Amino acid sequence: MDIEIDLLLDHLEEEMMNAQDAMQRDFSAIRTGKASPALVENLSVDYYGTQTRLKEIAGITVPEPRLLVIQPWDTSAIAAVEKAINASRLGITPVNDGRVLRLPMPELSEERRNALVKQVKNRAEEAKITVRNIRREGNELAKKAQKNSAITKDDLTDMLKEIQDLTDRYIKNIDDVLAAKEHDLLSV
Repeated sequence: MDIEIDLLLDHLEEEMMNAQDAMQRDFSAIRTGKASPALVENLSVDYYGTQTRLKEIAGITVPEPRLLVIQPWDTSAIAAVEKAINASRLGITPVNDGRVLRLPMPELSEERRNALVKQVKNRAEEAKITVRNIRREGNELAKKAQKNSAITKDDLTDMLKEIQDLTDRYIKNIDDVLAAKEHDLLSV
């Protein structure tokens, strides 16, 4: 990785932000018992031989807190949409009336809630590992810059502290997002 030393902190922050955003996107696809378009909008549907995201071929609405309604713009695609939902790991069986698909959200069992909490904790830990790896790369680049006389020893000390502060901030953000998702999953 070749980056100017004065842009290093900005680059590291962007990388850490990307890691956190990826985790949050993954969290949005985990079912909490409440209907959310994020659960299905990125499902891949075989639409006339092309893999297409569901949100590109259908309207997804939430008329009730525990019901998703999917209305393909092309009614001939309803069977392909239903097949994609059944093939996904959502554990929801769609009700097909020929024009729309209704996805009633069943209550999550205590066992399933605990399994989902474990899943989100694992995903959060992956995001923290990514952030720590980004910190390690940043520290190595800063030390290399000091070795090559691009920055002074004092600048290196300051930069290492700033990198650690940035890391601590993103680890805390990840913990906060995890706590909110856990609360969401465990509240009945």
